[in-house]
Amino acid sequence: MNPKDALHQFFGFDSFRGSQAAIIDRVLGGGHALVIMPTGAGKSLCYQIPALIPCDDEQSQRPAVTLVLSPLIALMKDQVDALRARGIEATYINSSLSREERVRRYSEVAEGRYRLLYVTPERFRKPEFREVIGRRHVRLLAVDEAHCISEWGHDFRPDYSRLIEIRELLGQPTTIALTATATPDVQTDIVRQLGLRPDEIELFHEGIERPNLRLDVQEVWGDDEKLEHIVAVHGRHSASTGSGIVYFTLIRTLERFSELLRQRRVPHVCYHGDLERNDRRRIQNEFMQGHCPLVLATPAFGMGIDKEDIRFVLHAEIPGSMEAWYQEIGRAGRDGLPSDCLLLYDEADLTTQMEFIRWSNPDTDFYHRVYDLVAHDHERATAFGLDWLREQLHAKQKHDHRLETVLGMLERYGVIEGTWEDESLQIEVLSELPDELLDRNRLAIKLRHDQEKLLALVRLIRHDGNRMAFIHEYFGQGRKLATSIERP
Repeated sequence: MNPKDALHQFFGFDSFRGSQAAIIDRVLGGGHALVIMPTGAGKSLCYQIPALIPCDDEQSQRPAVTLVLSPLIALMKDQVDALRARGIEATYINSSLSREERVRRYSEVAEGRYRLLYVTPERFRKPEFREVIGRRHVRLLAVDEAHCISEWGHDFRPDYSRLIEIRELLGQPTTIALTATATPDVQTDIVRQLGLRPDEIELFHEGIERPNLRLDVQEVWGDDEKLEHIVAVHGRHSASTGSGIVYFTLIRTLERFSELLRQRRVPHVCYHGDLERNDRRRIQNEFMQGHCPLVLATPAFGMGIDKEDIRFVLHAEIPGSMEAWYQEIGRAGRDGLPSDCLLLYDEADLTTQMEFIRWSNPDTDFYHRVYDLVAHDHERATAFGLDWLREQLHAKQKHDHRLETVLGMLERYGVIEGTWEDESLQIEVLSELPDELLDRNRLAIKLRHDQEKLLALVRLIRHDGNRMAFIHEYFGQGRKLATSIERP
């Protein structure tokens, strides 16, 4: 079977799009690839097709498998379900499974089942998984959402930075890294974090432009003008069968606009982190099924969602970076039909984002204080929960999210393990603070990079020329991989 046969047999297409064929030939020939391709352009086929092609070097004692690293548990399930529906042996192993189900899938993987296996990079912390995957011949390692590798990216995951170690454990397999957005610095950092030289990996950059998305920026002053734009955009698409998303930074702002829209008799639902988990899941499912024509949401909504007919994405408050904005508007128009992407810019909203950046970049002293409380006052921290911790740290200022940031980073670096939802705290301290979180210079550089990413979005908003050309320049379309970037 050749790639074109597999494309037709399993996916029903007669020909590849863009550089898909060249990428597939590259990895089937044992060459590494970095793929930057717009949302909806078919990145997944670039590793799914090679997984279906028999290879001459398959080892009878260690059956071949394509291992896919993905940060999004929800997206894993969607992709695996779609592959199974096409008759392709695929599965995922993550924390959403019961212990019994994980053990069963471990056994099946070890026995040689499945052509594609999806896991998060954190799975490599588990000795039992490392033992199981060691029984398989990983012919291809696919790193999805590859911008998460880079600490300069907008969704850095520390376990992605262990990819050199992971690739060594897997026997240095052919590797393909894929993302929809990556600046030149991030592209270079991805290659470095893979343990490869620029001349060992080929860059396939298909650009970031999607002609069916109508990008627009409107400068506004106050809630009244924002509300008029939201009502107008919703009205233009009210006759369509598709959906729309209006993004807000703050829950209290979202709820304020929800009430204003109710007064206008505009039907909608709300999605944010203060909702119960079951309510969030219900709203997401209803959205996917087309029952929610308009969703007011915070940025967490949409992660892992692949809905084709989102007709508009409107940002009622400025996002935190160019990357975050472009990724969020990428959820619109995946069916190729015209869709609106409108950013409402009120200069007063910049203060909120600057504060968010500060909360996302705690200093070393704050890391020390949180660690001391959870490690040395563990009994009271567990008994009284997050509210007590906040009182010790910053006098119960609920909108200061540094505590949540630190707990998340401690978990990502393997310092703690557990949960901290609904104000309760159930964690176990596993190790000391890592050097990365104690390096003042490194943290200062990270803060500066985050501020510069927000500034880039402001420059785009105020740009008098061709905004698409500005976006192309920011994301480095057409450039070659650099050999180095500034390091802390």
